Amino acid sequence: MKHIARKRFGQNFLTDQLVLGNIIRSIDPKPDQSMVEIGPGLAAMTSLLLESLTTMHVVELDRDLVARLKKNFDQTKLIVHEGDALKFDFGALPVAEGKKLRVVGNLPYNISSPLLFHLADYVDQIEDQHFMLQKEVVERMVAEPGSKAYGRLSVMLQWRYHMELLFVVPPTAFDPPPRVDSAIVRMIPKAERLACDVKKLEEVVTKAFSQRRKVVRNCVAGMFSEQELVAAGVNPQDRPETIPLEQYVTLAQMLSAR
Repeated sequence: MKHIARKRFGQNFLTDQLVLGNIIRSIDPKPDQSMVEIGPGLAAMTSLLLESLTTMHVVELDRDLVARLKKNFDQTKLIVHEGDALKFDFGALPVAEGKKLRVVGNLPYNISSPLLFHLADYVDQIEDQHFMLQKEVVERMVAEPGSKAYGRLSVMLQWRYHMELLFVVPPTAFDPPPRVDSAIVRMIPKAERLACDVKKLEEVVTKAFSQRRKVVRNCVAGMFSEQELVAAGVNPQDRPETIPLEQYVTLAQMLSAR
């Protein structure tokens, strides 16, 4: 029986075999690796990944798809977790001694940013992440200072990960086709992050980008004086989107030191 894509779950199923092949090659799964797929859907990617993996975990919210997955796959090979990925404890998944978790998925557009931040809580337990996302979101994730796409998402994720837009996927690769282009992003946790309190960094970045058309001095008024901005290597007349990650970290360190 054909599964009808549900709008409320943001379902767009990847059907293009060429694109699927490119994604699997980019992920390059190996038998002894621990992998979890978020939102396997109709299992187009799942079945291809399982050809190389000994076992694999999936997290699926749609009850009908959960039933389909359990019926169509050997449950000792494919371990299905029914639930919301936004609330799922990825740290509880089993991994082999000395190994870390690999995370993959065609992420629903409507929850992509909150899900990326939820996964960021497990960054030290993750080897890498490969996701299909709305192209515009991936462009924001990998954006350099000075570009219009650079913002809170760019800074907060770039503090934790090395990221790369691998390739763009057109709407025609899906059923039903979305209205926008998608893109595959690779996210590798940084072995060493710039030292700072992540909550302070979040505070600074949120304040700075709350009025991105204004100069940074006005955006962070009440949080930092003009002298403090200069001391952190920030030109008070610059706009928030021109300031690199390192300077935001310095400001977060200054906030922590008070």
